[in-house]
Amino acid sequence: MKKIHYSWVILVITFFSIIVAGIIRSSSGVFIEPFEAEFGWSRPVISFAFAVGLFLYGFSGPFMAAFVERFGLKRTMIASMALLTLGLGLTFVMTEEWQLILIWGVMIGIGSGLFLTVLSTQIGNRWFVKHRGLAVGILTAATATGQLVLLPILARLIEQYSWHHAIALIFGLSTIMLLIIVLFMKDWPKQLGITALGAVKDEFKISTNTTSNENPFKIVWISLMEGSKSKAFWLLAGSFFICGLSTTGLIGTHFVGYCMSYGIPMVLAASMLSFMGIFDLVGTTLSGWLSDKIDNRWLLFSYYGLRGLSLLFLPFALNNGSITLLVIFSVFYGLDWIATVPPTIGLARREFGMKKSAMMYGWMVAFHQVGAAVAAYGGGLIYNIFDSYTWAFILSGVFCALGSLFVILLKKHDPKNEIIMD
Repeated sequence: MKKIHYSWVILVITFFSIIVAGIIRSSSGVFIEPFEAEFGWSRPVISFAFAVGLFLYGFSGPFMAAFVERFGLKRTMIASMALLTLGLGLTFVMTEEWQLILIWGVMIGIGSGLFLTVLSTQIGNRWFVKHRGLAVGILTAATATGQLVLLPILARLIEQYSWHHAIALIFGLSTIMLLIIVLFMKDWPKQLGITALGAVKDEFKISTNTTSNENPFKIVWISLMEGSKSKAFWLLAGSFFICGLSTTGLIGTHFVGYCMSYGIPMVLAASMLSFMGIFDLVGTTLSGWLSDKIDNRWLLFSYYGLRGLSLLFLPFALNNGSITLLVIFSVFYGLDWIATVPPTIGLARREFGMKKSAMMYGWMVAFHQVGAAVAAYGGGLIYNIFDSYTWAFILSGVFCALGSLFVILLKKHDPKNEIIMD
C-alpha cells in the first residue's frame, strides 16, 4: 500500500478546523431566544451583534489572506483558533449588550474569518495540483456542514440544561482543535521535502515562496484597487453578495426562528438545519468535482436559480404545516447551500491567476458576508414589522434569480483546457 501523501493529512486537519469554526459561528441561531430570555435583550440587538460577526468574518477574508502571506499559514490558523476559544470563554461572564457585540460580533467574527473564507483556497493552491477542485469542494463543504451539523445537539443541551452547557461543548472542541493545529499543521509541502499532490519537482512555482515582507494592509488595498477595475470581479462579488444574503445571513440566522413561529420545536428546526449540512457535504463536494470538468458559469447559473426556487418554496411548506415538505426543502436546499464556492474560486483563479486568486476571493467573501449581515439584521427588522419572516425569504428568492443573471455575463470557462497564471 502506497504511503498517504501528507496533502491529505493537511486536508483532514483543515477540514475539521473549518468544521469547528463553522460550529462556533453558526451556533448564534440557537442562542437568540436563550439570550433574550436570560438577559432581556431585544431580538434586533442580538441580531445586530450576530450581523457584526457575519460582516467581520467576511470582511476579514482579504486581510487573512495577506496575514497568511506575511506571517505564515500555521501561525495565522493558531491565532484565529485561539481568538475563537477566548471568545467562547468570555461568553460565560458577559452581562451587557456591548459585551455580546464585542465577543460574538468582533472576536468570533474575526476569529472565524480565516477558516470560513480563504483557507480552502490557500490549501488548494499550496498542497494540491491533482484533485485541486475536489479538495476545495470538500473544504468548502465543511464550511456549511460545520455550521449546521451540531445544531440539534446544541439545541438539546439548551432545552434540557442551559446555553452554558452548549457553549462548554464548543469551547472544548475549539481547544482540542487548537492543539491539533499546533502539533500537525504545516505551511508548505517543501517543509517536509515533498511537492504538492500531483506536481512534479520544480513545476509548482508558488511553493517556492514562504512568507512575504510586504505590509499586509498594503497588499489588501492594492488587490482591491486591481479588482475594482475588472468587470469579472464585480460580477463575481455581486453574485457572492447574493449568495451570503440567501444562505448564512438568512437561513443560518433566522431559519430556526421562522420554523418556531409556526409551532415547530427548536430541536426539530435545528435538526432540519443539520440535515441540510449533511446534504451540503454531498452537494458541495460534487460541485468541486464538477468544477474541474464543466464551465463554471453554468454551474453558478444553475445553483442560484435552484436556490431561489427553494426559498420561494419554504413559506409554502411552512404554511401547509407539512414536515414532509420541510424535509424536501432541507434536502434540496442543502445540496445547494454553498455549492457556489468551488466554481467561484475556479473563476477567480482563471481571472486573476494562482497567486492573486486567494486575495481576490477574500474580497469576494467580504461581499458575501456584507450580504449575510444585511439578511441577518434585515430579517430581524422584517420580523418586527410584519411579525413574520415570510417576506424576507421571498425577497431572498428574487435576489437569487438576479444572481444567476450576473454569472452568465462572465467569459466562457473551460476548466479542462485552462491555463492558469502563476
